Amino acid sequence: MTAMSEHLLRLVALQDLDDMIRESKDKALAKKLENMGFAMGGQEDLQAARDELATGIDKVLLSRYERAVKRLGRAVVPVTGNICLGCFAVIPAAFVSAENQEKIQHCENCGRILYWPRGS
Repeated sequence: MTAMSEHLLRLVALQDLDDMIRESKDKALAKKLENMGFAMGGQEDLQAARDELATGIDKVLLSRYERAVKRLGRAVVPVTGNICLGCFAVIPAAFVSAENQEKIQHCENCGRILYWPRGS
């Protein structure tokens, strides 16, 4: 696994943790989830895991991620069928080459960080 793909995996995991933290802080959603049988708690553990994961991400990349989250909500999105699933813009063919799929790339339209799921 290349260093770039490791950074992408970390960003996707960070985004998942951020989503879980955000959901756990939403009182109405937490109540609904508790009523469905999901245990809600462990916010401190989630935050600690997020902080630890964030320390392993390049500072510049982490800063871009955090700016994109504030501006767009979802910062890291997959590309499927040459379409950015954040804004549904067509990704230029030059981005889609196998060598570029392992690089950190941003959608030219919305600015989100792109990744190519395996097998796409």
